[in-house]
Amino acid sequence: MRILKNRILVLICLLMVTSNYAIVFAFTDDYPKNPKIDAINYAFKIELSDETDEIVCDVTIDVRFLGAGVKNLRLDLVNASQELNNKGMAVSRVSSNGRALSYSHENDVLNIKLPSPSSLNQRSKFIIVYKGIPSSGLKIGKNKYGDRTFFSDNWPNKARSWLATIDHPYDKAMCEFIVTAPNHYQVISNGLKIEETNLSNGKRLTHWKQSVPIASWLFVLGAADFAVQYVDTFDGKSIQTWVYRQDRDAGFYDFAEPTKKVLEFYSNYVGPFSYEKLANIQSNSVGGGMEAATAIFYGDNSVTGNRSIRWRNVVIHEIAHQWFGNAVTEYDWDDVWLSEGFATYFTLLFIEHEYGHDVFLEGLKSSQERVNTFYEKNPDYRIIHDNLKNMKNVTSSQTYQKGSWILHMLRGLVGTENFWKGIQIYYQKYKDSNATTNDFKSIMEEVSGQNLTVFFQQWLYKPGALELSGNWKYDYKEQQVLITLNQAQTDGSLFEMPIELGINFKGEQHQQIERIQVKEKSTVFKIKVEAEPENIILDPNSWVLMRTDFKKSISSSPL
Repeated sequence: MRILKNRILVLICLLMVTSNYAIVFAFTDDYPKNPKIDAINYAFKIELSDETDEIVCDVTIDVRFLGAGVKNLRLDLVNASQELNNKGMAVSRVSSNGRALSYSHENDVLNIKLPSPSSLNQRSKFIIVYKGIPSSGLKIGKNKYGDRTFFSDNWPNKARSWLATIDHPYDKAMCEFIVTAPNHYQVISNGLKIEETNLSNGKRLTHWKQSVPIASWLFVLGAADFAVQYVDTFDGKSIQTWVYRQDRDAGFYDFAEPTKKVLEFYSNYVGPFSYEKLANIQSNSVGGGMEAATAIFYGDNSVTGNRSIRWRNVVIHEIAHQWFGNAVTEYDWDDVWLSEGFATYFTLLFIEHEYGHDVFLEGLKSSQERVNTFYEKNPDYRIIHDNLKNMKNVTSSQTYQKGSWILHMLRGLVGTENFWKGIQIYYQKYKDSNATTNDFKSIMEEVSGQNLTVFFQQWLYKPGALELSGNWKYDYKEQQVLITLNQAQTDGSLFEMPIELGINFKGEQHQQIERIQVKEKSTVFKIKVEAEPENIILDPNSWVLMRTDFKKSISSSPL
């Protein structure tokens, strides 16, 4: 997703770091889904001003009714209220086909009464006129240079603070932003710029059109005094840099790499890039990165002039989101790991591809440390929830790091070839649409021929962490290794996992790899060997997320 200050991924010193991610978001996900209504396109005509923080909006919403008998159109839009210091939106008119419609606007819900009940596949357009000072979602204020700017910040459900939408990931739509602002601003948004016209009153009209459906949290708007560079193209699509004019040289240098390489990697290994352009944009509405489709926001301090490794990896992570989270979007916030866990792991996969396997392993190790630290403080936390009434724990560092590790363990379980095959099928099937964890599981079962129910249940739907203690010794008489492993977690859980053993022999560089299946509380494994091992390593290739205390026991004496 995108990341706010407390959503930045921590992988290693080479990866993104959040300063306060132990604190999880507090938001609710109780939007009543309506499968009979599908928003096709939003066209927002928005006026920005230097004299006031009030925005004026005239939005045309194109809707398809997927079922007959619908009597009301429900939209999210935060009310102006005293509780919000008179911030929020006030609706003045709703119409369709030139006819004014009845509506109510209460409890942050705009409920529009249809002229008549819908028919199957009916297409209708609704025009909503409103204005107000955004309580959230659109940050209006000074950037680090003291210049006035406008930058959106919609994650996870703050688009409703300034945009009338079906503000939920399950309903994806195209969007247009037709923005009138003082002409000293340049305006950036999703998709392609199809018009930029200076008006006679010292203002400029800029029209951006996003022609691929996306979730509402990915709608983006930025207005500032930018320096803009058209860096390169990828597959005929523009790669752009938008930074504050004061940061022109440093910003153009920083963002020139590694965007094209990342686009090439994910296109080759996952599937085609879905969107019309890719712009990297300096902003002051996020602390880290925010993966808005085609127009990624990075924090005020993202420009350093030295291509810092930290910000380089934020760029990789946010571009990974263009595939996972943006093109393939979780149907519900309960499955947000399909966005964050995937972007985290695919960041590491690009790092391995571009910078080497050792750096990849360092990233896994750092992620494991984060998982362990979080687990110690939150032992009951599970990654996937079941429509919680209070969604404060939907997103946490576990969604990122543990989610990443789950994908890595799945790859180890089904094999790298099957893993990539499954990823490609998953992306192709759900590109520009929505998916659930079960959708992903079904594809991975199909390509691997394995039943993955136990794996998904224990790692995603249950809390807990695998801890193994044990020892090994050599049996001279039987010429075998005896390996004792105990599941040491104290919460009563038991995991089923294949674990590799790396058996090393004195004077030999070759390592004998054996695979055992951990399932019971305590198990003794017997493995035939040709000589006494010098050492045995548990999980030598780092395929399993676990804590271990494993060492050599006193061997029986030779005869």
